[in-house]
Amino acid sequence: MSEILPPDDSLEEPAGPAIGKDEWVARHGERRSQRAGWIGEAEERLMRMPWWGWLVVFCAAFALLPAVAHSSYVQRVAFETVLYMLLALGLNVVVGWGGLLDLGYVAFYGIGAYSYALLSSDKLGIHLPTVIVVPLVVIIGAIAGFLVGLPSRRLVGDYLAIVTLFFLFLFLTVATNGDQLFGHDVTGGANGILNIDPFEIFSQALAVEHQGAFAVGYLYVALAFFAVVYLALHFVNDSRTGRAWRSLREDSLAAEAMGMPVNMIKLMAFSFGAAVAALTGTLFASLNASVFPLTFSFPLLITVYTMVILGGQGNMPGVVVGAVIVSVLLELLRDAGDARPLLYVFVVAALVFAFGRTPKLAIVLGGTIVFGFIAHAVAGAIDESWTSGETTSGLNSALSNWVIVPEHLATWVGPVTYIGLICAALGLTLVKGWWRVIGLIPTLYLAAFVWENVLLAQPDATRYIVLGAMLIVLMVLRPNGLFGERRVEII
Repeated sequence: MSEILPPDDSLEEPAGPAIGKDEWVARHGERRSQRAGWIGEAEERLMRMPWWGWLVVFCAAFALLPAVAHSSYVQRVAFETVLYMLLALGLNVVVGWGGLLDLGYVAFYGIGAYSYALLSSDKLGIHLPTVIVVPLVVIIGAIAGFLVGLPSRRLVGDYLAIVTLFFLFLFLTVATNGDQLFGHDVTGGANGILNIDPFEIFSQALAVEHQGAFAVGYLYVALAFFAVVYLALHFVNDSRTGRAWRSLREDSLAAEAMGMPVNMIKLMAFSFGAAVAALTGTLFASLNASVFPLTFSFPLLITVYTMVILGGQGNMPGVVVGAVIVSVLLELLRDAGDARPLLYVFVVAALVFAFGRTPKLAIVLGGTIVFGFIAHAVAGAIDESWTSGETTSGLNSALSNWVIVPEHLATWVGPVTYIGLICAALGLTLVKGWWRVIGLIPTLYLAAFVWENVLLAQPDATRYIVLGAMLIVLMVLRPNGLFGERRVEII
């Protein structure tokens, strides 16, 4: 009869990390299990859904948007958001996975748009079918990325950024002056290329507009492109190529020492990213039926980089969410009436996040409100014209008696207060404790003054300024982006 032996404690898993294992990595599951309450339960349930399930839900939400929002403007914004999502995915290949600082990425977007325009318009008299021209443009974009990466394969960091930025300006110069390229009009110059053919599906031209409104057919085509690109990049990321890209990003010298063809891996990253950008350019050119050089300028590059950084470099769902957030914010900040509540809500939310439910929060909020009413009353008593101004979208009664809005703003006031606000914000970083709390009160009021009198009068510049400020705050709170993974670095 066999004897039942007690369990051997030596076979049990050790309570802590084993020798030779990183403690931070070993306790990852333990830290996640410590999250209690409905937040932890909700996170666990969300993590159970497979990645393709999230992709289906996300695409279905965009596809159902025209049924919920009948506004042609909202549908057009949704289409442009999908374009941003595609551009963010392509840039994520180069920057997020390959770790290559590519500042010429938008040029491949323009190459795709101009290639489609030349092959599907009266410019050269060529009208290729969509089923042929789109794959051809993707191949052209991939070849262009390969050629740009060829002389840059041995460059890293700032040197790579300078070379790729030069390529962007080279593209803009050729596109702008291409109406006299070797004695021929190729790009139309500053006037661009007009009357570009729309997409054809089953030999039927896809309508660009329907009764003067945006045709949602292009939104569904863009979603289909996005789903295909997302699926393809997901499988590439899980392949040996994706692992090689991430190895290159973390340490190119170590990757080369392990026998990886570092130069070829860089060229592949450039080609994949450029192909996605070129594919996006075909959608842009076919819908707008025209392309112009200024569309592919440096501000667009900064916008796409913001999306990737905001969502988290190297994280595909993150960069897609970052593209959606930035696209929506840019549209909300386009109108002063929508931008005003957005800014004040953001400021209050940032204060709540910074101070929590502490007396400091009440002191800052209450002190700023009282400071504003006192400053408004003193300014009105000195000169009534200092508080009798009107803003671009009008103020409600409470805010109009709080922030100073002069009837005629002197030309020197705007630059001086704007520079003063920057100096005050930098000064807050040099003090601590209650000095920072007290200094925050006039700084917040000065920010409200600059916002109402300077920034709202220039909505185009204001959008990017506010977006940059929000990005800075987020980077301070989450340096790796919303969904970026924390990396263990050896210092």
